[in-house]
Amino acid sequence: MSVKAVTHLNFRGDAGEALAFYRSVFGGDVAVVTYEDAGNVQDPAEADQVMWGQVSTDSGLCVMAYDVPSNMPWNQGENAFFVSLRGDTTDEITEYWEKLSEGATVLRSLAAAQWAPLYGMLRDRFGVTWVLDVVSEYGAS
Repeated sequence: MSVKAVTHLNFRGDAGEALAFYRSVFGGDVAVVTYEDAGNVQDPAEADQVMWGQVSTDSGLCVMAYDVPSNMPWNQGENAFFVSLRGDTTDEITEYWEKLSEGATVLRSLAAAQWAPLYGMLRDRFGVTWVLDVVSEYGAS
């Protein structure tokens, strides 16, 4: 088994710019999936915003980012980041989900998603938002 925790930064419309900046600082590769790429456009004005993005380097540094949709609350000082926990297997992620969910508020139930075999989001009893998923290759259509 292999699991990795990654800082997941939240923005309101400038995640792409932030990812480009972090790449200029750290080098590495940038991967971006827009809401349009994923077929998850809620507001046409936000279609080109980042639904999922990351900068990853050969040295192991990884930073993820996304643009919080306008229909969701966002306050830079309150929910500027998530902890993203990514694993190789559904069993592994399910085990962590079950433990983290004790006393938590489930924001999105752990289930298959268009972009991952398993994905879920919760706010633990300490107020930390966790995004858990099983790593998969994303194939934009």
